[in-house]
Amino acid sequence: MNATEALQGCLTVGMLAPDAPGLLLGRYGLHLQWLPDDADIPGSYWGAPEAGLVGDTVLVRNDTPVHSLLHEFAHVICMDTPRRRHLHTDAGGTDTEECAVCYLQILLADELPGVGRARLMRDMDAWGYSFRLGSTRQWFLHDAAEAREWLLAHALIDRRERPQACLRP
Repeated sequence: MNATEALQGCLTVGMLAPDAPGLLLGRYGLHLQWLPDDADIPGSYWGAPEAGLVGDTVLVRNDTPVHSLLHEFAHVICMDTPRRRHLHTDAGGTDTEECAVCYLQILLADELPGVGRARLMRDMDAWGYSFRLGSTRQWFLHDAAEAREWLLAHALIDRRERPQACLRP
């Protein structure tokens, strides 16, 4: 499946209430930059339409998948301050941190009206996220304890799995 085929059926940021993504990022002191529909996306690891990372800004177009926006946003939340200071394109991090990013992006989906974790997990599967148990939902429910513990240890979620609107120091 190519990127265009994977995108079909995935929720995009252009389908959301226009202010919702920016308000969510703003709670963390981060910025969202909307780019024209035909623009390249600076800081995009995979290239447009995937979201980009430059400093404290996540860059998107209307056709950027919501899962990409939330994934890159979660990367900024999960990385430490020294990495965040030099952020451009590649978030880096350990395998455990990458799993924590995936877990957090699912929780953050509940913070966006009209998205929610169930929809986001379906889109992640459609896009091609790969988990040992075969689906995002199965991973989240049965194989993500280490990711959850990592987020708890860094105080990025509470025991009830609510995102804490703070960045990892």
